[in-house]
Amino acid sequence: MRIVRVENTAGEVVLGCEQADGSITRLEGDLFGTLTDTGESVAEAKRLAPVMPCDLYCIGLNYARHAEEGGKPVPENPVVFMKSSAAVQHPGEAIALPRKLNSDKVDYECELVVIIGKACKNVSREQALDYVFGYTCGNDVSARDWQRNGGGGQWVRGKTFDTFAPLGPVLVTAAEIPNPNSLDIRTVLNGEVMQDWNTDDMIFDVPTLIEFLSGSTTLLPGTAIFTGTPHGVGFARKPPVYLKAGDEVTVSIDQIGDLTNPVVEESI
Repeated sequence: MRIVRVENTAGEVVLGCEQADGSITRLEGDLFGTLTDTGESVAEAKRLAPVMPCDLYCIGLNYARHAEEGGKPVPENPVVFMKSSAAVQHPGEAIALPRKLNSDKVDYECELVVIIGKACKNVSREQALDYVFGYTCGNDVSARDWQRNGGGGQWVRGKTFDTFAPLGPVLVTAAEIPNPNSLDIRTVLNGEVMQDWNTDDMIFDVPTLIEFLSGSTTLLPGTAIFTGTPHGVGFARKPPVYLKAGDEVTVSIDQIGDLTNPVVEESI
């Protein structure tokens, strides 16, 4: 099932099932419980992030080629940081370049995002995918100057400005993607392909990430896991390529879709 969250023409926020022809039928029930497709047509006025996560765990340096382009050794364990839920942005809505805490080095990162469907703790790698509700596209937008120099050695400050976690456009249920580590993933900036790789290059695959993150830690339904980005990010290019006002950036993942966001300057 391809689940969307939309604002309809009456101003209501509803869950829907995206059909093969692009039309949407209304879903009733709980996203992480029982959902029923009513067959009722939904008139979409605005596409929203398919889920508003309770927690956002993010993994750094999780593609072999990306670690190589940054001159970093392969980590022994997953590198974990978090984003605020206030950083979530909807498809089609703007990524805002920070101006109060100014950054001129804002970067894109296409990522497969895992959505946990039921509470889990101390889950084995073999059982990990049983706890996945589905998958969506994410953009781990990153202010490289704040990430490297403004956070006391921590990445969170540069990773969690408002609008720095676009999600969407759909949430594809786990049954539709039995192997999340075999998906083509790419970033297109102003029509130019910047990243183009496959999730099979992850150093720690999705089951391993869930096993690690759930160790002595409860992952609640609605937890989002940004699983890392492949090579081709802006800071590693020569010369570097950073987002600027007027840009349009698209994250594409096969079997999921295209997540597109324009770029503007923060209004302060």
